[in-house]
Amino acid sequence: MAIIDSTNAALKRIPVLPLYFVALTPVVWLFYRAFDGALGADPMRVLEHEFGLWSLRFMLAALAVTPLRKYAGLNLIRFRRMLGLSAFYFAIIHLSVYLLLDRQLSWGEIGADLYKRPYIIFGMSAFLLLIPLALTSTDRAVRKLGALTWRKIHRLAYPAAVLMILHYLWLVKSWTTEPLTYAFLTAVILGLRLLDFKRRGNSANKEKPAAIGRPEML
Repeated sequence: MAIIDSTNAALKRIPVLPLYFVALTPVVWLFYRAFDGALGADPMRVLEHEFGLWSLRFMLAALAVTPLRKYAGLNLIRFRRMLGLSAFYFAIIHLSVYLLLDRQLSWGEIGADLYKRPYIIFGMSAFLLLIPLALTSTDRAVRKLGALTWRKIHRLAYPAAVLMILHYLWLVKSWTTEPLTYAFLTAVILGLRLLDFKRRGNSANKEKPAAIGRPEML
């Protein structure tokens, strides 16, 4: 526990705001590589794939914050909002590359894609679920909505994560190490959260309501 305690103490000294910009460095790097011709014959597809994958990574990282604190004692709560919003930002970039750069807003081609590639529907559905999460990510939103309503809205993170991983798995259509790893992490994280919900429901009548500061988010 000494290592965890020292790690948590060190994490408290890290400012959160600069991390928003650090999280977006893959955008600069990937576009630089695309313009440099380093992404192969179909750079748009590579950009789409990489930005979508970064969105999934940040989503899983945000969802892992609570299990890490509960089961490992690692406190990353200060960074959860940044991780969740980064997932949303990368989802916007992922979708924008597809609509603007790849399909150039050709709605006929986009409609044909939806018919031929149903996994795109999963991805767009996940994006729609991320929008209310991003719009209510501020402390002001918590105060305006109330903690209970806010928690209910932010439970949309779970179906969003499921849709994201299904979108990814259907897209790659392979069971290599990378997709299996993401699928496994998603299953573990969501499984632990489901277990927590069940335990909380069983003990709800025995415990007093917790004092509300910043509500449990994910």
